[in-house]
Amino acid sequence: MPIKIPSDLPAFDVLNKEGVMVMSEDQAMRQDIRPLRIGLLNLMPKKIQTENQFARLIGATPLQIELSLIRMTEHQTKTTAAEHMSEFYLPFQEVKDQKFDGLIITGAPIEHLEFCDVTYWDEISEIFDWTQTNVHSTFGVCWGGMAMINHFHGVRKHMLDAKAFGCFRHRNLNPASPFLRGFSDDCVIPVSRWTEMKQVEIDAAQGLTTLLGSDDVGPCLVEDPSHRALYIFNHFEYDSDTLKQEYDRDVANDTPINVPINYYPDDDPSKTPQNRWRSHAHLLYGNWINEIYQTTPFDMSEIGR
Repeated sequence: MPIKIPSDLPAFDVLNKEGVMVMSEDQAMRQDIRPLRIGLLNLMPKKIQTENQFARLIGATPLQIELSLIRMTEHQTKTTAAEHMSEFYLPFQEVKDQKFDGLIITGAPIEHLEFCDVTYWDEISEIFDWTQTNVHSTFGVCWGGMAMINHFHGVRKHMLDAKAFGCFRHRNLNPASPFLRGFSDDCVIPVSRWTEMKQVEIDAAQGLTTLLGSDDVGPCLVEDPSHRALYIFNHFEYDSDTLKQEYDRDVANDTPINVPINYYPDDDPSKTPQNRWRSHAHLLYGNWINEIYQTTPFDMSEIGR
C-alpha cells in the first residue's frame, strides 16, 4: 500500500519518480481500510529535504500510511518558505487533541545548547509527555532522541572534542529484536553530530536496551519499552549526498571540518559517495511500521490507554 500525502507536497512528485507508491486524498477515501497515522515533528532547517527522507522510508512498506506534518507552535523557521509551512504544517497546539499511531521527532541543529536553553524546550517537553497518552509509538532521531531520553531518564548528552562525521560500522547487539528483523551482524550508518550519549549512563537507566552500537561513535539505537519509544542518535534517513552537502557547506564557509570518514571512495571528496546504508534504513523503519501495525488499537481512541 502507498503513503498518503497531499498531491501538491513536493515529496509527492519526488517519491513518485523514485517508484515509491504515493496516494492522494481522493484515492485514499476509496479504500475501505484504516491507514496508520504517522506524525512527523520536523525540527530540521531543510524541511522539504527532511520530509522527502522520512516519507521515502515509511512509504516503502505494504501498509497505507497517512503522514501528518507538525511544527513547534511559536518557533518560526527562517529556512523554509512561509507558504510551504502554512499549507502543509500544523502547529502542535492544533493537533494535541488528536491521536497518532506513530510519531517521528527529528534532529535539530542546536546540539551546542543545554536542553533547558532551547527556546522551545517547554513545548517539546509537553510533546514528550503528550506521546504517552496520544501516540502509540515514538521514534526520536538524533537530537530528538537525545532530548527524549534525557526527558524521561535523565541521560545526559556530552560534547565531543571533534565532530563525529562520516559513515561508521555499527554492531547488531540484539538480533532477536523485532526492530532488527533481517539485519546483518553489522551495518554502516551515517553520523553527523557534536555530542554523544554514553553507554554506561544508558545502562544505568532503568528499562533501556541498546540495539545498535559502534566501537567508534558509541550507542546508536536504544529501545525504551516503558515509553513505547525508540531513540536513534545517527542518520539512517540521510540521502546519499547529505554528508557531502554538509561537508561542502563547511568548506565554503571556512568552517574547520574533517573529510567525512569512510564516506567517499578512497576518502577522496572529488569522487561520488556511495550509499551503503539504504537497505538497512528501509529495514529499520519498515520493522517499526510493522510493529505499530501489529500492536496499535484499531479504535484510535484507545491509543495511550
